[in-house]
Amino acid sequence: MSFIDGMILPVPAANKDAYRAHSEKSWPLFQKAGALAMRECWGEDLPEGQVTSMPMAVRLEPGETVVFSWIEWPDRATRDKAWAALMADEAFGAMMQQMPCDARRMTWGGFAPLLDCH
Repeated sequence: MSFIDGMILPVPAANKDAYRAHSEKSWPLFQKAGALAMRECWGEDLPEGQVTSMPMAVRLEPGETVVFSWIEWPDRATRDKAWAALMADEAFGAMMQQMPCDARRMTWGGFAPLLDCH
């Protein structure tokens, strides 16, 4: 069964095109490592919560939006092997240092699909 990496991160609205270009540049690396699909979703309807919310989760600052991103892998073993290889890859590390956002406020996790409806 597939395995999903899910992420939310704050991106300055002024960096939308740079973020898209950065993501497009990263896709071949993820694909080569075994990823099946990658989605980058630009936040447009992000309600503020009183207890929790996506803006609160990333400590959203004025002029930023939340990006919701996910990468689909064939299984967790492929994902774990891919991330180990990517984290050891100097080119990937250099690219991650050039992210057009504050990646320190990104939150992520790995998920096993529970229900898959199309």
